[in-house]
Amino acid sequence: MTIRLYDTSARQIRDFTPIIPGCVSIYLCGATVQAPPHIGHIRSGLNFDILRRWLLHRGYDVTFIRNVTDIDDKIISKSADQGRPWWAIGFENERAFTAGYDALGCLPPTYEPRATGHVPEMIEMMRALIDSGHAYAADGNVYFDVRSYPGYLALSNQELDNLRQPEGEGETGKRDQRDFAMWKAAKPGEPSWETPWGRGRPGWHLECSAMAHKYLGSRFDIHGGGIDLVFPHHENEIAQSKTFGDEFADYWMHNAWVTIAGEKMAKSLGNSVLVSKMVERWRPIVLRYYLGTPHYRSTIEYSEEALREAESAFARIEGFVQRVVEKAGGTVAPAADVPPAFAEAMDDDLGVPQALAVVHTTVRQGNAALSADDKEAAVARLAEVRAMLGVLGLDPLDDHWTGTGGADRGADLHGAVDTLVRLVLEQREAARARKDYAAADAIRDQLQQSGLAIEDTPDGPRWTLC
Repeated sequence: MTIRLYDTSARQIRDFTPIIPGCVSIYLCGATVQAPPHIGHIRSGLNFDILRRWLLHRGYDVTFIRNVTDIDDKIISKSADQGRPWWAIGFENERAFTAGYDALGCLPPTYEPRATGHVPEMIEMMRALIDSGHAYAADGNVYFDVRSYPGYLALSNQELDNLRQPEGEGETGKRDQRDFAMWKAAKPGEPSWETPWGRGRPGWHLECSAMAHKYLGSRFDIHGGGIDLVFPHHENEIAQSKTFGDEFADYWMHNAWVTIAGEKMAKSLGNSVLVSKMVERWRPIVLRYYLGTPHYRSTIEYSEEALREAESAFARIEGFVQRVVEKAGGTVAPAADVPPAFAEAMDDDLGVPQALAVVHTTVRQGNAALSADDKEAAVARLAEVRAMLGVLGLDPLDDHWTGTGGADRGADLHGAVDTLVRLVLEQREAARARKDYAAADAIRDQLQQSGLAIEDTPDGPRWTLC
């Protein structure tokens, strides 16, 4: 089946045909590093990590660019408030984003360019647009003339007459208030770079147009980001890039928000849940399950109850994996391919919820095989489960989650907890051996109250998280 993706610009699901057969190029708008990431920020990186993994599984060579916006109004404002260099704030938060991506098992990007490293490319683009009449300089600023591009607002499906363009302080000299800033004139005490039109700093939209052109050329396959970037950011990127002469992106993909009480999660609203705090309370692999398994175009309403449900659902998968590994007496390699129903779901606009249903069905089949003492069937189902979980970045036997290739706090603690629980279970077995069933039941009940479920099997007692 052909991969099909929802294209925001077409407002429909389209067959995916890459520009170069066998290769896929992706540009994802990454972090603006004025603050550490909340789970709404990380969701975008996680959704596109799953897309990338699926494309890799389908045999594509993927070039994945995720930029860092390391200069903007909010970073400068925080620099003034905190009395710290703007670059120190940016780098600190860039490291926090990297730690968040790593903790949740996102593959590192092919390249991760910073905006401030690409000012020459931005100057080149502005010069070309001014020369062609699509941009103009005024009071040290450079603006894009939105009326010069007939396709402006096609992505967001707005009317130019009704447009209210977001503005920043100091944006003087505009010919039309709907024009947007590509370059902002320097202010005293703020970072700035020299240009033919005076010292200043880049506008947000120009940064991504310049970096996408540098790393992916004049045309690439997929441009991604959160749904809130459709306007003004992506709309303005298109205007700049296409009038510069680039064909730009063939497909536009946008993930939905994480909300709290129906509102978008945002630092400015005071309702954000930081990734660094979440991974102290929840295993990172569970947090990935929670954020990565809803459809990427569906809003996630944050709640503790939903996280607990995700934890329980993943525990059922993980318990099956552990039982089969013990039964097999060693590691079971992932299958060479995923089940057809899983592939069909993933090919259909990255249908992760439907694909996950195939995972859980296969787990149930594997558990039935275990109950029937059919080792061969159980091992076969585990191989399929591992192949599917690998695509989703959720294979508990992957090096990242076992501690040899990553930093899952739960995995790091598992060995210590297992040792302690087994000591208690030995006491329970001793009580049962001397027919002190009241003591044995009391031990089991205490373990259950601690959040551990005990299962008596022919191979001895087994514990799992409730």
